[in-house]
Amino acid sequence: MADPLSEIVSLLQPTARFSKLVEGAGDWRIRREGQGDPFYAAVLEGQCQLSIDGRPPLTLRAGDFVLIPAMQMLENTSAGAPADTQPSLPARIGEDHFRIGSPDGPMNLRAQLGHCSFASPDAALLVSLLPRVVHVRGEARLAALVQMVGEEARARRPAREVVLERLLEVLLIEALRSRPSPAEGAGLVRGLADERLAAALRALHARPAHTWSVATLAAEAALSRSAFSARFTKVVGIAPMEYLLTWRMALAKRLLRDRELALQQVAERVGYASAVTFGVAFARHAGVSPARYARGDEQRLYSVSG
Repeated sequence: MADPLSEIVSLLQPTARFSKLVEGAGDWRIRREGQGDPFYAAVLEGQCQLSIDGRPPLTLRAGDFVLIPAMQMLENTSAGAPADTQPSLPARIGEDHFRIGSPDGPMNLRAQLGHCSFASPDAALLVSLLPRVVHVRGEARLAALVQMVGEEARARRPAREVVLERLLEVLLIEALRSRPSPAEGAGLVRGLADERLAAALRALHARPAHTWSVATLAAEAALSRSAFSARFTKVVGIAPMEYLLTWRMALAKRLLRDRELALQQVAERVGYASAVTFGVAFARHAGVSPARYARGDEQRLYSVSG
């Protein structure tokens, strides 16, 4: 059976932007805006309060790891900082090494932070299948992976980009599968935590070209058609056939970018009997024909709604 989580992370094509070590002392507050890119942090020592997109703050302690697949607004404060503490900017004290708050005095936080990007044209859609926030406690493997990403990002060794991409894939998968409880809200991770839905999701990913219907997917989950459809939509966040279309089109885009198969072969790989039928479905989804997409035309449009 296929592993849907690994496949989606692989399709996201994560690439490193930068990783840095941050130390804090005294009372401090940091605010930063994002563009929907992934952010992650591993707390090595001390603790802090982290608020994401205006949500109630999380208390992060040594050994904690947090992943935000699409960060828009983040506020980080020292533990116990007064409410009127003004935001400040980190001061650079070395290569990829920063300090926040008091320039001297006892340290109350030491954390490795990182930002990366997703190169996939379907990144927004694929990210919507992941939890908004992943908070993991006591997983030393994650801190070790974050450290490896930071070291590799600073190095100038051969095959650096390839190694970083693989490390980031492992980091994201490890974070997502390390959740101690099902993810909040709807999404793929929550679907995979449901034994019945996981069976259908793995079958769908293993055989995307199969003539799937709600009834055949429900049989994989050992549920009635109506019960499966309602449960899938509630837990994963979109209807079963919409998820199938989303996944087929994501696979089709990868195959078209690779330019190794004829259009008819691409169509068959993703469950369409003819290139014409596939072309109509692809153009409706992506806003551009498969041929133009494969050429990489500047007018290519990406759909995030299916």
